[in-house]
Amino acid sequence: MVIETNDLTKKYNDMFAIRSIQLRLNEGDIFGFIGPNGAGKTTTMRIIATLLEPSWGEASVCGHSIYENPREIRRLVGYMPDIFGVYDDMKVIEYLEFFAAAFRINGSRRKERCEEMLEIVDLAFKRDAYANTLSRGQTQRLGLARVLLHDPQVLLLDEPLSGLDPRARIEMRNLLRQLGEMGKTVIVSSHILPELADVCNKVGIIDRGVLSVNAEVSEVMKQVREKTVLYIQIKKDQQKGLADLQKHPLVEVAEIEKEKIRVVVPGESPKFEQLLPYLFEAGHEVLHFAEETVSLEAAFMSLTKGTGEKI
Repeated sequence: MVIETNDLTKKYNDMFAIRSIQLRLNEGDIFGFIGPNGAGKTTTMRIIATLLEPSWGEASVCGHSIYENPREIRRLVGYMPDIFGVYDDMKVIEYLEFFAAAFRINGSRRKERCEEMLEIVDLAFKRDAYANTLSRGQTQRLGLARVLLHDPQVLLLDEPLSGLDPRARIEMRNLLRQLGEMGKTVIVSSHILPELADVCNKVGIIDRGVLSVNAEVSEVMKQVREKTVLYIQIKKDQQKGLADLQKHPLVEVAEIEKEKIRVVVPGESPKFEQLLPYLFEAGHEVLHFAEETVSLEAAFMSLTKGTGEKI
């Protein structure tokens, strides 16, 4: 287990910033941490990074406790806050070399490592530009290059997509996918679900300090999949195909929708697969037989319905 938390809680007087957070993340996991501003995302990430002490509970990174070995955790973690500054009088390459020196990357390896990181974040063409002249998206990529310098196993990225234009968001999402493929374990927070929906393999919703949803994307889908919708296209007699499907005991609804037959069956049981041989036996030539996909955003909206604040 790369990241593990148990009953992680932070309390300020009578107010809980986070309450009993339980996380289990493995190598290569990209965990989408979704919630409104002030929900507890930053507090959780700062505790894991050993920058803030919890009121009680435990957190560990690669088997190291935040209480017993914080120095080792800092070596293993790259933390990028939602807002960070750059030095006005430093060029991009100088900025990275400065932090590489802080990470004790010395000699020829320092320059080599900085150049490698610029390539990874697609910022090599700006190596000699002054850091304060970069766009918001380029600054975010520079920040990511900085936290990658010491090759951390864990990345904690707080709102890295905030304030970016559409193109910069796409570029950053591609970078996140690349980090997962490199075997990094990533927690990336956002208050806007669509920004992360197609990047993460695990997701969590946090609101008022409580993690209400915490599961793999596939499990989240299953929780909201009360019905399965199929779209079927018959080559010749669509009306006869419709009538035959309406007779099948598994089918709850069958109706023509544009050029296809829309069929609703209960749950996500694989029993719906029996409809294909059933149609063949009835003499139909099937051109199209596909299950409707459910978006992660739709699943979250269903799971959080009526919980108060829209996420």
